[in-house]
Amino acid sequence: MSKVYFVGAGPGDPELLTIKGKRIIDESDVIIYAGSLVPKAVIASHKKGASVMSSASMNLGEVLETIKKSVGEGLRVARVHTGDPSIYGAIREQIDALEEAGIEFEVIPGVSSFVASAAALGAEFTLPSVSQTVILTRMAGRTPVPEGESLESLASHQASMAIFLSVGMIEKVVSQLTKHYSEDTPVAVVQRASWPDQKIVRGVLGDIANKVKRAGITKTAQILVGDFLGDEFELSKLYDKNFTHEYRKASK
Repeated sequence: MSKVYFVGAGPGDPELLTIKGKRIIDESDVIIYAGSLVPKAVIASHKKGASVMSSASMNLGEVLETIKKSVGEGLRVARVHTGDPSIYGAIREQIDALEEAGIEFEVIPGVSSFVASAAALGAEFTLPSVSQTVILTRMAGRTPVPEGESLESLASHQASMAIFLSVGMIEKVVSQLTKHYSEDTPVAVVQRASWPDQKIVRGVLGDIANKVKRAGITKTAQILVGDFLGDEFELSKLYDKNFTHEYRKASK
């Protein structure tokens, strides 16, 4: 059946592609993937004869033209995005165009780089008594952010934070964050989480910029900030023997 699937390719490791996402890729006639960020290994199992193209050099009009032409020929299309397509995936503009053209689509979620980065660190964003909120954001650069969503204003919550697309401006990031976080707040920068050449730099806000520069990290990295990266927290009530919930009574 002719249909367009927006597939979350995950952070890089082909084994972090969902079972459904892999099946869709394997069965599709046309695969348009974000070639600058999605490794070829993720789409390597495509069927013989499938048309595979990178969208890295394509503009929106070219992508949509290819999709519409393929669907018009009765072909199944996999539009493969890095991580999870709902986060900085620019899928809304594609979906709106498909709906206008009456083309059926489905979105297949994927593993985002922010959770892959936490996994690489063995970290938990929502530690009891430390933080129960995770902020996903980016620094304003060539693309602005809405008024009220500056890094400085978001930092005022002192929640766990995952900052996308900003490591090339690490000094500005630190400058904004230290308006509310202390300079000894733990920070980790994870470049290309789950890839074979994954790189991790740990530090605090006071020294992370220099460490990142020495490591030569300028792009494709997550900046994770917050006390969830520290060592002090309370144990969860979920497994507390003195805590009663629906499935377990407290020990006497």
